[in-house]
Amino acid sequence: MKSKTTLLILILLSVYFCNAQTPDSPIGGGEFVFNPERKACLTPEQRSDIGKTLQTNIKKLQLQNRLSFKEVKSGNHPLFIWPIQKASNIDYNDVWAISGYVDHDLNFNNNLLDYNCGSITYDTSNYNHQGIDIYNWPFTWKLMDDDGVEIIAAAAGQIVAKSDGEFDRSCDFNTTTPWNAVYVQHSDGSVALYGHMKNGSTTSKNVGDMVSEGEYLGIVGSSGISTGPHLHMEVYQSIVNNTLTDLIDPYSGTCNSLNTDSWWANQKPYVNSNINAIMTHSQAPNVFPACPTTETTYENSDFDISEDIYLSAFLRDQIANTPLSLKVIRPNGSYLYDWSINTTTTSSSWYYYWFFPVDALGTWTWEVTYQGQTETYDFNVTDQLGIEDETLEGTSIYPNPFDDIVNVNSTAKIKKASVVDILGKTILIVNKNSDEGIKELNLADLSNGMYFVTLEGEQQQKKTIKLIKK
Repeated sequence: MKSKTTLLILILLSVYFCNAQTPDSPIGGGEFVFNPERKACLTPEQRSDIGKTLQTNIKKLQLQNRLSFKEVKSGNHPLFIWPIQKASNIDYNDVWAISGYVDHDLNFNNNLLDYNCGSITYDTSNYNHQGIDIYNWPFTWKLMDDDGVEIIAAAAGQIVAKSDGEFDRSCDFNTTTPWNAVYVQHSDGSVALYGHMKNGSTTSKNVGDMVSEGEYLGIVGSSGISTGPHLHMEVYQSIVNNTLTDLIDPYSGTCNSLNTDSWWANQKPYVNSNINAIMTHSQAPNVFPACPTTETTYENSDFDISEDIYLSAFLRDQIANTPLSLKVIRPNGSYLYDWSINTTTTSSSWYYYWFFPVDALGTWTWEVTYQGQTETYDFNVTDQLGIEDETLEGTSIYPNPFDDIVNVNSTAKIKKASVVDILGKTILIVNKNSDEGIKELNLADLSNGMYFVTLEGEQQQKKTIKLIKK
């Protein structure tokens, strides 16, 4: 026969919910700011060395009659696909956000102008950002460790240089360690630089080999001058006198002073709001550990009704003063909560999390809607307190109500006792493998109130008993 404890817990939980704080505000979250120091990804010396290497390799390929690019046959520039893709082992909806575009204001010291006449770029005292920075989101380091974000060829071409074997967990801009990168020349002679790759992840193909559009090149990492895993992609029209020349900004926009048309097959919107991921956790996720520590996500989709459940949402390009709609849906389709909040900040990456005890068993649904996009995530709630009381019918605990010590009376040997409070939180576990088993429990440290003790025998028999501390 099913224990009546579960029903009692659910009744008490329903009373708790009626008096619980409404979920209008999240209990945690915040903005993730990538590359807050805003410094160059390459030193002038490194950029010069890259130009020399590219020109040397191209000349070697010409001498070997292996160079694919023929100047007399050069045609229109390529049209790029997006250079990032989610790996097949990743369940998130999306895995990237943008922290910076090419800077079109040639003045330095925070004189910023991106292709759309905005300021999503950066400069320093002697450098204007010359590429696009695409970083992992959410969980930048975990995605890198899981090989979760792949760099692919934005257009078909020939590998004209490649570097690997460099340290890939950089956390500051003081290093001079080179990055891991792949360099691809296209049919019109233009060259794309794909930098900051994870050590050991670069394509097995070599200089001179051809790659097709969308072909794997490497994993997003943090090699070279970097503060976290991201792809830095730069495009140049040509290489002249060992120097990368005629910088290209692939984006078409009013303030693009470098080229007149888009180099994207389908240019993404300047503000590209997205729900990158929603999920559930056994604890609040640690999104901002010290670099380069991998995030502790506590991701989980299977819970006991006694466990804490955290629900999260990770957004890209959040816009201030826009509604975020949220639903926690019971297994029977009814709503535990159905509410919305207004965002307060414009940010390239933001996350929220909430904590909810649940009041029913089965498959629940966490639903988030933002800017016309809806994502759902299912999680399961089971009942470990409600399993059948097999062969422990005669087992009892006394005195009840109690003060400090309770005695366990059972013909079967009790090897384990677990104590939970009325919200289902486990507060004490006692294990004893002696011949006599557990005969008493010292509960002097418990506060006054109601508890549930689950006793477990040698044959995994269980019985749950309600206790009252006076």
